[in-house]
Amino acid sequence: MSKKQLSVALLTSLICAPSYAGTTLDGEIGAAQEQGASGNGLTDEAISRELELFRGAKISLRQALKIAGSLHPGSRIVDVSFDGGSGSSVYHVKTFRQDHIWEDTIDAKTGQVAGNAAVSSMSELTLEDRLNLIAMQSVRQELADAVLVAENNTSGKALSGGLMNEAGKLIFVIVVLSGTNLKQIMLEPPSANNRETLPRRSKQH
Repeated sequence: MSKKQLSVALLTSLICAPSYAGTTLDGEIGAAQEQGASGNGLTDEAISRELELFRGAKISLRQALKIAGSLHPGSRIVDVSFDGGSGSSVYHVKTFRQDHIWEDTIDAKTGQVAGNAAVSSMSELTLEDRLNLIAMQSVRQELADAVLVAENNTSGKALSGGLMNEAGKLIFVIVVLSGTNLKQIMLEPPSANNRETLPRRSKQH
């Protein structure tokens, strides 16, 4: 149960899905997430187009995590998102080790790594993102574990995942496509010194 010692803190359907990659580190959003005329979020057309590309992807998000994880031994994955905005389907995966953050682009059709990784340092991040990365070092679970739990609980396929802070606690946030619905799953990992399985709470709207 070590991989599933994650408490489902919230399970909600995203009615308008204003930013399903909005869990990304430092708030980056895929290029395809176009704003409507009112500027309030994605157009229905943009959402449908991106989800259609995601359904046709031959490489799953979990496979992309494995590929990216092999590129930087000893690092931990802290962010992943599907992006079909440029017309090609890719996953953007960020991994972290010590002071370095790598962002790799994985082709969702072939699994090939596209180009060289973009490299940045913690000093370039916001304070919240730096605190999240520091907090990540105190938990045993990986983002891939949270993705597995989210997919199993929704019978869906994850298309993004990242870290956030809620009331001082590190939370894994996974967005899953389940049927025709987008669902946002928030999971709280236990601290490294807490080996008990947390009770699971879920709520769906």
